[in-house]
Amino acid sequence: MECEKLSLTEAWDKTFAKSEKVDHCKVVFRNRYGITLAADMYRPAGAGGKLPAIAVCGPFGAVKEQCSGLYAQTMAERGFLTLAFDPSFTGESGGQPRYMASPDINTEDFQAAVDYLSCREDVDPERIGIIGICGWGGLALNTAAIDTRVKATAAMTMYDMSRVNANGYFDAMDEDARYAAREALNAQRIRDYKSGSYELGGGVVDPVPEDAPFFVKDYHAYYKTPRGYHPRSLNSNGGWNKTGTMSFMNMPQLTYTHEIRNAVLIVHGEKAHSCYFSRDAYAAMVKDSRYTDNKELMIIPGAVHTDLYDQVDIIPFDKLETFFREYLK
Repeated sequence: MECEKLSLTEAWDKTFAKSEKVDHCKVVFRNRYGITLAADMYRPAGAGGKLPAIAVCGPFGAVKEQCSGLYAQTMAERGFLTLAFDPSFTGESGGQPRYMASPDINTEDFQAAVDYLSCREDVDPERIGIIGICGWGGLALNTAAIDTRVKATAAMTMYDMSRVNANGYFDAMDEDARYAAREALNAQRIRDYKSGSYELGGGVVDPVPEDAPFFVKDYHAYYKTPRGYHPRSLNSNGGWNKTGTMSFMNMPQLTYTHEIRNAVLIVHGEKAHSCYFSRDAYAAMVKDSRYTDNKELMIIPGAVHTDLYDQVDIIPFDKLETFFREYLK
């Protein structure tokens, strides 16, 4: 189970300032499919013994130098050993072809991070949690439903990638629209096969049309400006392959969340276009469940989707610290 040799940037190239309160280094680990993943590890400076640990990923189409790294560094400042990783096929991680996504492999990415953390001498394997941001919020819930080692899960400004791919935004797609989407994706597969390469779908639209919905402008304000732009981020640049998220259409990922026995915190902004994903996911998680006492939905008044990416005065880090300290003890 040797790891692939990856080319990792040693310079600090994050979208956030480096903290003097933590020690930082690059690490690699393998998932069950043999893909080597690249990660930034953050450790409380001067900490000893076996620490509680948190693996962090997201948003969907972002890299560890953006939001997930900010979350990881901040939680490390608060006493946790943290791991912000690039998913398979993206960023500095391995996997070919590039810019693909998979509900199975990406859930496995989270589980592989738990494997890695569980085997570190400075981590208590009984105190491991995960944080998923945006599309990785849904994948975090899927991971919590299958991985009993995950003692606490936080889903931040969550997208259900299965639902949005199958139904479109705000569930606007009907069966005929879904069939048309499948036809277009399968036609794209033929074009890609003939050309021998995968056509990119394009990242966040730039420039933003005047009549664009607010959430498009919201994404642009993060991914396409110095606030959040990163040269390895799919959303900041050419985006996913056009067929990259196709498999999400047929594979609902939140089917067994009502069976999650360990703790879950779902956090979303009140004004976010995506808030319905979290509200509905929470309702489905607690419906007919025997394990509701450690489940919570937290709505942040006035916050929009990307506020929970990097606005440290809005992201409820105090709540996250309290939550993980309670359930990773």
